[in-house]
Amino acid sequence: MRRLLPATATADAPRLIGTRAARGFADGIASVLLASYLSRLGFSPVQIGAIATATLLGSALLLLAVGLLGHRFPRRTVLLASAVLMCVTGIAFYLATGFWALLIVAFVGTLNPSSGDVTLFLPTEQAVLAEAAAPADRTSLFAWYNLAGAFAGALGSLAAGLPDALAPGGPAVYAERAAFLVYAALGAFSALAYRKLSPAVEPPPATKAAPLARSRGVVLELSALFSLDSFGGGLAIQSIVALWLFRRFAVPVSEVGAIFFAVNLLAAFSQLVSARIAARIGHVRTMVFTHLPSNVFLVLAGVMPTLPLAALFLLLRAMLSQMDVPARQAYVMAMVPREERAAAASVTNVPRSLASAVAPLLAGAFLQNSLFGWPLVCAGLLKAGYDLALFAKFAQRKPLEAGG
Repeated sequence: MRRLLPATATADAPRLIGTRAARGFADGIASVLLASYLSRLGFSPVQIGAIATATLLGSALLLLAVGLLGHRFPRRTVLLASAVLMCVTGIAFYLATGFWALLIVAFVGTLNPSSGDVTLFLPTEQAVLAEAAAPADRTSLFAWYNLAGAFAGALGSLAAGLPDALAPGGPAVYAERAAFLVYAALGAFSALAYRKLSPAVEPPPATKAAPLARSRGVVLELSALFSLDSFGGGLAIQSIVALWLFRRFAVPVSEVGAIFFAVNLLAAFSQLVSARIAARIGHVRTMVFTHLPSNVFLVLAGVMPTLPLAALFLLLRAMLSQMDVPARQAYVMAMVPREERAAAASVTNVPRSLASAVAPLLAGAFLQNSLFGWPLVCAGLLKAGYDLALFAKFAQRKPLEAGG
């Protein structure tokens, strides 16, 4: 792994990329199986949407807590506590089967119904990763970090079809339930990896982590725009798209898992191109020029009458939809002073999580009343609006740090 990373990457970089991969695999399994598993338990689309909303809302509040209080604790401690909570979440989801119990676990735990990382790990890992390589290599390092998560997520989506294969025509609900023990085991693996992080992950005394001050204005502007994007994205998180495919086309979990394997695989490798594009045209243009066409494809996927056509446009969208992620992360880190990066990562991610948290419940209501792809259509239109607003507001604004 070290040989693939930029030459300036520290020894902590591959450890963080490894934990991101473990979390991506766990999220890939959970995001595909969640809708199927809850449906087998007899839950309605609205109840499934409510549980997805609870996961995102709980993650948003945990992100807020990390942003407000995280600078008071060592970064390694915050990451270790997050990994332990992930392990407990998997065990609790395995043991509980009632709606209210699962709703509570979803709210207080780390379960992620989307294909992206929206958990409390994010701000601390981003702050550490931003300092794990030279500024000129930061976008490339973020690209590898996101590639690892997305590629592992693709494998997790494919693995989500194993319960159907292991229990063809039988009680697949038990095999799907056991998958949450795998989720717990990956949380334990992450905890072990975080224990090996070096003291260099902590900010030096001269630049102790601090709440937002100098960068407050620009961070709040970015947060508002990211919230619009995330509300749209919340309508089309992976669990909701999986639920739509189950209901609209009556396909088995194994086929949906195969579709998301291809989707996440394309999204994974597309992120490697992001650093090269950003070096040529800048971060904001990279974010907009790749994200806008992907949202057109999302709208088209939602109106397609057959599974092959819907899958085709989901795949086309995947080729572009994640190219903006490394550029966005690097841009935010470059727009703020070093000591405010953990707070900035949290403050930009908290509104995103809060905005996306409401959307799955609305998407579930759409799907309970219609098989048409309203969640995908509305998501694509809202996210396209974000792209245009971001370009108008930030296309000419330069980061504080050259090379960021």
